[in-house]
Formats: sequence, C-alpha cells, structure tokens
Amino acid sequence: MASLAFQSTAAPSQTMSFDQSAASPAMQRGFDPYVNNGGSTIAIAGKDYVVIAGDTRVSSGYSIHTRKFSKLHQVTPKCIIAASGMQADVKTLRKVLDAKLSLYKQTHHKDISTTSFAQLLSNTLYGNRFRPYYSFNVVGGLDSEGKGAVYSYDAIGSFERVQYSASGSGQTLMIPLMDNQVAFKNQSLDVVPDLPLERVVDMVKDAFVSATERDIYTGDSLEIACITKEGIKYETVPLRRD
Repeated sequence: MASLAFQSTAAPSQTMSFDQSAASPAMQRGFDPYVNNGGSTIAIAGKDYVVIAGDTRVSSGYSIHTRKFSKLHQVTPKCIIAASGMQADVKTLRKVLDAKLSLYKQTHHKDISTTSFAQLLSNTLYGNRFRPYYSFNVVGGLDSEGKGAVYSYDAIGSFERVQYSASGSGQTLMIPLMDNQVAFKNQSLDVVPDLPLERVVDMVKDAFVSATERDIYTGDSLEIACITKEGIKYETVPLRRD
C-alpha cells in the first residue's frame, strides 16, 4: 500500500507586536480664537484727578503689527477706558460701548457718569461671558464729587474701585512700583501723603520706561491722559522701539 505524504500549506503564524514606542504620537487639532497682542495700561487716582496711560505697540510673538495703536478710548469729557489684550476684541468692545453710550445720551440728554459707565462696562462684559472679550480693561475718571476714580476689571465683568491699577503684559512689572510709591505699602508712615499730579505723571513715565526694558510687548510710544475738572489733557512720550 502506497503511503500518502501530506504537506502543510498553511501560512506561518505571525507574531503581533504591542510595542507602544513604535506607534505614532497622538495629535490634537483645534482652533483658538484668541491671541494676545500685548501692551500695557495703567491708571492712578488722585484727590481730584486721574492719570491713565497706555503704550501704542500691537504685536504677536516676535512680530510688531503696528506702533501707533492707542489703548485709550475717551468715553466722556471726564472718563476714559484703557484696554490691552486682543486688538480685535478691544475694537469690538469699543463699538458696542459707543452704541450703548449714544443710546444713553439720546435717552437721558446728558453724558453718562463715571460710576454708571463702570457698571455699564461690567454688564457688557458679563453679558458676553460665554465667549469673553479678550480685553484687559481699566476705567479712570472723576466721580460725582469730583474725586479721582479708577475701576479694575476681570474678563467677565467683576470689578472694584481701586486707587491704582495696571493691566496687560507689563502689569507684573508696574504694580510693585505703584505699591511702593502710590500706596506706600510696608512703609512706616503715620499719614499717607496726597501725591501732586506732576509727580504721578513722572511716576507713570518711569513705570513704562522700566517695563519696556523687560517686556518686549510694551513700547514705541506712551500716551498719557490727565483727567481734571478742567478737562482731559493728553501727552505722548517716546519709548523703546526695539
């Protein structure tokens, strides 16, 4: 009897590899609508005045987009809002506020007070809280008694009245100077002196000159507004351009 020989034709078994090092890294794709265009603002309230200022640089990364963008926006003859952050959101917020201010003036036949505008800005920011304006805001003006008033805000409208405030990329460089030279914190003084307007203006200039040495997003020019009962006086000071 002839023997039958059977030859297996099955494919050889393949060994599966579970080596994670060979797998490609996970990738995530998304869209971020926000960009910080830098810049800094500051406001200081005195007994019967407010000094509010901001630089004019708009940049992102290592690129300067413009050197002439004003961060100050006059609301009334006694009130100014200063804002840094995303230039597009700052401009949009200004348009929204201007429309509301126009409606207020047509309804009440007078300019809005500084205190009322501070609340209006808070309501506007809070109303857009689910897609906040990427704008760091400071409001400065004279109140109904003629005293200097400064209001500081977060992104969704929480605010408080303070003696001084700063916002933007140079904030952390300016606030310590204000703590020492405006509030006289941690100093042995029986009475905190009232600072004259001229000294505060010089202090603001020094704060921005110092900030431009450490912050590349602040520079080019410094726009200062002095708000008094006589009105608003503007001054422009050159800063570092590199």
